Amino acid sequence: MNPLAAFTHETPPMRVVFRPGAATTATAGEAQRLGLRRLLVVSGTHGADTAQAVADSLGAACAGLHTGARMHVPVEVADRAVEVARAADADGCVAVGGGSSIGLGKAIALRTGLPLIAVPSTYSGSEATAVWGLTEHGAKRTGRDPSVLPRSIVYDPELTLSLPVPLSVTSGVNAIAHAVEALYAPDTSPLIALTAEEGVRAMAGALRQLAADPRNLDARSRALYGAWLCGSCPGATTMGLHHKLCHVLGGTFGLPHAETHTVVLPYALAYNAPAAPEAAAAVARALDTSSDAPTALWRLAGDLGAPRSLAELGLKEGDLGVAAEQVVGQAYPNPREVTADGVLALLRAAFEGEAPGRT
Repeated sequence: MNPLAAFTHETPPMRVVFRPGAATTATAGEAQRLGLRRLLVVSGTHGADTAQAVADSLGAACAGLHTGARMHVPVEVADRAVEVARAADADGCVAVGGGSSIGLGKAIALRTGLPLIAVPSTYSGSEATAVWGLTEHGAKRTGRDPSVLPRSIVYDPELTLSLPVPLSVTSGVNAIAHAVEALYAPDTSPLIALTAEEGVRAMAGALRQLAADPRNLDARSRALYGAWLCGSCPGATTMGLHHKLCHVLGGTFGLPHAETHTVVLPYALAYNAPAAPEAAAAVARALDTSSDAPTALWRLAGDLGAPRSLAELGLKEGDLGVAAEQVVGQAYPNPREVTADGVLALLRAAFEGEAPGRT
């Protein structure tokens, strides 16, 4: 698609606060600006200390801290969090942490209508979208609802200084995946194309820097900037094959979210590149490479020590056919026709982890 031929673009209302130290110096102000007086802070167990610091910064406006977030937001975890929010008589929610925490905050917002403030500590970028996800009976379902879009995002690069390099890398490539898929979405636009390319460029450069120097605050800041740009892309576009693959692999087989996106991305782009050459060219420009974009993404992950095969993540070879069947059984837009044979070949290549070719 030529994005200048015809497009529709809608920019949702969102306030972004971006500065070191903002988590504990700006969150209370954002709550006050929204008129919120009883906020439930949610996080996972691993980020509980950071969430406690944010809760303390809210003072009397904190109605409680709930540390029950889990990967892929199981529906029973969402149900429990909604119960806690209602029992606390909360009038708002602050989600502190990575994609699991933000996802749980979105689930609360979806069920209750409570306004959400996001304080991300990883680079997934999910805080910038109105997309929610829930896992039930081994299947992950997603949707889009304006009620789950955070009213404010508080970006504090200091929160990410202690994020281990392996998790930083996979979280960052997860964000890149959002931008890549937006480049060939049927509802892309010139603004999305610019945002996505700059997001990939910023994130890839930042990941190389922080892998060499994890305490580099400038690199950490640039990674959060890239996460914001990449994350804003799927909020304005429709997700395709890459995200459907990852939702099946995560929801049905329990594979880790960011790592799965990291492994699948080069192979999904290789599959779609023949039908989306402009998108592939934009990714190659952003990565400043003379190689094809899928191979450059595969090398980026490998150079930074990230996993490059589904086998490494624990998927069994016998699961490939089941996963392919589930992916093909869902309807979604994609630049290249999604066929059973094509998806199975893609999954097999990702399972083996060799350099991506045309599938």
